[in-house]
Amino acid sequence: MAELLPPAVVAVEAFDDAVPVELFPEELAIIARSVDKRRREFTTVRGCARQALASLGYDPAPILPGERGAPRWPAGIVGTMTHCEGYRACALALARDVRTLGVDAEPDGPLPEGVLEAIALSEELAMLRDLDARSPGVHWDRLLFSAKEAVYKAWFPLAGKWLDFSEARIAIDPDTGTFEATLLVPGPQTPEGPLAGFSGRWLSRGGLLLASIVVTAPAGAVSVEAVEGVAERGDQAALRIVGE
Repeated sequence: MAELLPPAVVAVEAFDDAVPVELFPEELAIIARSVDKRRREFTTVRGCARQALASLGYDPAPILPGERGAPRWPAGIVGTMTHCEGYRACALALARDVRTLGVDAEPDGPLPEGVLEAIALSEELAMLRDLDARSPGVHWDRLLFSAKEAVYKAWFPLAGKWLDFSEARIAIDPDTGTFEATLLVPGPQTPEGPLAGFSGRWLSRGGLLLASIVVTAPAGAVSVEAVEGVAERGDQAALRIVGE
């Protein structure tokens, strides 16, 4: 994942659940009735988050869900977590360096039946047909989903409200490993002004698809936390269709 992120962002990833992670009592309470799969991914991704926090000079702390399942980070931190089968990851940065970030991981396989029709705009369906013809080695429908999830994860900490799949249009570049997300609704406010969209990067490797968005802060700029009316920081860690 690190190659998708700028130096200001610390990323920690895991490809299994082999390393024991001690949860705080508050975290244990959240998964007390969860199935084993959910417990394992919840635990390991928080282990990744603890390592990332330590890299930024922060002590371990419980990472609890806030609004819409968004993890609540310590003051001064922006972050995102993701997991799928065989992969867990967390990316964090100091709020003075990064306005927001969103990372999503997906298995490089086709979307379940009916999902594409629920998430894709007509322009995106046309793009997918072209991508399938040009570069059939990637499941572009799944990458589209992943990019939209990364958009939502970057959007929510700034806007503090829902963004529908139909409210952002994705354009994927298969040659540069990048994508552009155009917001079709008024964008969230930052100290530099409202955002009209997001620029992202993507990667296909080892049976996984990764999509990332990072909005960096200009040098010397104030953090978003200092701007009146901006929602409390967090990240929508839960996939809107397939769970956290």
